[in-house]
Parts: sequence; C-alpha cells; structure tokens
Amino acid sequence: MSDLVVAPIAALIEAYYGELRSYASRKLRNPVAAEDVVQEAWLRFASSGNDKIANPRAYLYRLVGNLVIDQQRREQTRLGAAAQSSDHLDVVDETADTERQLMARQRLALLTKAVFELPPRCRDCFILRRFDDLEPDEIAKRMGISRNMVEKHLRHALVHCARRLSEGD
Repeated sequence: MSDLVVAPIAALIEAYYGELRSYASRKLRNPVAAEDVVQEAWLRFASSGNDKIANPRAYLYRLVGNLVIDQQRREQTRLGAAAQSSDHLDVVDETADTERQLMARQRLALLTKAVFELPPRCRDCFILRRFDDLEPDEIAKRMGISRNMVEKHLRHALVHCARRLSEGD
C-alpha cells in the first residue's frame, strides 16, 4: 500500500473515529465493546481496497453497523449457551481446513511483526488495549498519560497494523 493511500486512511481515522465510537457505543451500550468494534472496522476498511469506495464515511458506518450486529449476536449466543445445561449441547468440530489455518498463521505473523515495529509506548498502549483488554482510562492511568494520548497511540497503531496487513495481501 502506498503512502498516498495510507495518508487518506489516517485522515479518515482522525475525522471519523470519535463519531463512529459514539455510534457503536449507543448501539451496544458498552463503550469498551464499541471501541473494539470500531477498531475492527478500521482494520477491515484498511485491508479492503478502500481506494475504490466513493463514500468512505457511509461505508464505515455500514461496516460498524454490521459489526455491532455481529457483536450483539455473539452476545446473545453466549448468553443462550450459558443458560443451557451442558447435557443439551451438541459438540461440533469446527476445525478449519489446513489452508485456512496456514493463512491465519501468516496474518498473525504479519500482525505480530507490525505490532513490534511500533514505537515502544504506542506498542505498549496497543497491547494493553487489544490483548490485555484494558479500558483506555486504565491504560492512561498505568502509563501515566492522558486518555487522549492513549487514543492517539491506538489510532496510530491501528493505521500501522492495517497498512502492514494490507501490504501482506
């Protein structure tokens, strides 16, 4: 992906990140889940040939809306499964075929490499959010920085990781 494409993605993230997070938060009524949904949307947007999208804002809202629905379905499924006794559950083997496993490993390797290319504070912030599942306020407190700086680090990490993933495709 060229710098010409990355620059507009960064500008779009700066312009729409907050409003997309608010939109997802209103729908999910969970700001932490909303932030995860928005970050996932940006990763998908960056790795989809986004230079062909006529209205990126509308596309992003549609993408976030679909991810919100997916999140709600997962939550309903999780709650429904928890309510059932284990005697009534059918065990299904959901093992992916070898090719899909290999592709997933390759994408994971690309993502891992991209995360370790980040500046140290940005990397720490991203890891605390995405892998340790800490809320931005907790990350800010632990790192001794403002919440706005946490969000800035997360946006930077998101753009960088998305760029690296799309370069690997």
